[in-house]
Amino acid sequence: MQRAHAQFLERASWLLRLPLETPTIPFQDEATGCTLWLKLDHLLPSGCTKDRMATCIVAHAIASGEVSPTTVVVEASSGSTSIALGMVCATLGLRFRAYMPMTVSGERVLMIRRLGGEVVLTPAELGMAGALDALAADTDTAEDLYAARQFENPRNVFAHRHTTGPELIRQVGVRLHGFVAGVGTGGTLMGVAHALRDAGYDTVVARAMPTATYLQGGDPEVVGGVPGVVDGMSRLLDPAAVGLQQHVDVPEREALATAREFGRRGLGVGPSSGLNIAAARRLAARLGPGHHVATVLPDRMERYFSTALFDDVAAEL
Repeated sequence: MQRAHAQFLERASWLLRLPLETPTIPFQDEATGCTLWLKLDHLLPSGCTKDRMATCIVAHAIASGEVSPTTVVVEASSGSTSIALGMVCATLGLRFRAYMPMTVSGERVLMIRRLGGEVVLTPAELGMAGALDALAADTDTAEDLYAARQFENPRNVFAHRHTTGPELIRQVGVRLHGFVAGVGTGGTLMGVAHALRDAGYDTVVARAMPTATYLQGGDPEVVGGVPGVVDGMSRLLDPAAVGLQQHVDVPEREALATAREFGRRGLGVGPSSGLNIAAARRLAARLGPGHHVATVLPDRMERYFSTALFDDVAAEL
């Protein structure tokens, strides 16, 4: 038993040392006259930047004794965090359970189940709040559960402050005038912003905000939205701590169109990446020609086949 536990701790230690570095590429944006620096986190093992957070949270929970070989790791998520946690837990031989609203795409549910995870689907009309409530109910009554709590766990910000941010700064190699990212948990935006401040940069840091467009009758146009970008859920977002500036609004239709555009350029990314690139363009236009603006491409396209991202294409069967 002691030997098995020691091997478990060794695997966790190895997990924490695992390099999760991704490249950053420049894109010369002719419309703004600026260079956009795109960090390709969609190339991480599970296809999402959430791998950084999931690895950090689970490895440190094991090191602190909060997670043992018998613990069930649990999380409420719209998909990407649960996929990343499912991958990490499968690597360690841990059980994992995701709580997700029924509105999530089937691809994400299948990916979690293929990784050996359990999925609890909550009522669609309750959204993420319903998934969080279901998670809370189980953690209050069941034993030997560990809730990752992505929306409030400081390890989320820590992971990006000490990996994503420093990598980006080193890879770009020039002064960054702007950085922008959407907020689901807030971990990426806050972590990279802290890294920029740690390095002495006065970079303009802003939040990318997806916005709905409205029809003539006043109803919002339904275009599919940007999954995972949840307004008001983050307890990690602290504008004053890093000097966040005015957020950058991006119509949802523009976010999806940008994701499709960059797919045609060879980057198979999802809606969150489209949002971030579109916001980087808008921030670049705000700053003016000659500036360097960076963002992160957080997700790959494969988990969105059944969503509005692919409404403009068809597969001949």
